[in-house]
Amino acid sequence: MEQLQEVAQSLLGAGREDLSLGQMAARAVLVYLAALAMVRWGEKRFMGKNTAFDVILGVILGSVVSRAVNSTPDILPTLGAGFVLVAMHWSFASLAFRSDRFGNVVKGTTRVLVKDGQIDWDQMRRSNMSRDDLLGALRSEGVQEPKEVAEARLERSGDVSVVKVTSGPQILEATLEGGTLTVRIKME
Repeated sequence: MEQLQEVAQSLLGAGREDLSLGQMAARAVLVYLAALAMVRWGEKRFMGKNTAFDVILGVILGSVVSRAVNSTPDILPTLGAGFVLVAMHWSFASLAFRSDRFGNVVKGTTRVLVKDGQIDWDQMRRSNMSRDDLLGALRSEGVQEPKEVAEARLERSGDVSVVKVTSGPQILEATLEGGTLTVRIKME
């Protein structure tokens, strides 16, 4: 055990405030591998575009593991804290999967901004979203006007999802001749 401590002191600068370039490089390699393990264990979810719940973990985890490279004398407790954060995030995500109520607490809820072409100004105000913000989000989905929208929601991730109004088949003409019904339909 003493030999392991001596190796950790010489290679990683364990317990020392002043680190050499080689010790910082060795720590960087160890922290990189540990962070990679954390991300793999955390299912990479928090690295994608998701909710604030996921982004918070990314920010805090980055802060914690960066300390292990250059500013914490004891590297293992710092990396341990990173694994605890990932475990907590994974546990919360698992609970949120099983309980909608808990999911709404930690991830937030969606808001309907447009319903049947009508803008819900109360939801827009609660979301701090201007008309120009909404129109920009609609344009990015290929919609020019709110009247073309069946429903637009502000999702937990901050994205606006849009369901366009779809018009079904239209009967253009129907004729009955000699017991035969002929129907012209326009499909969109």
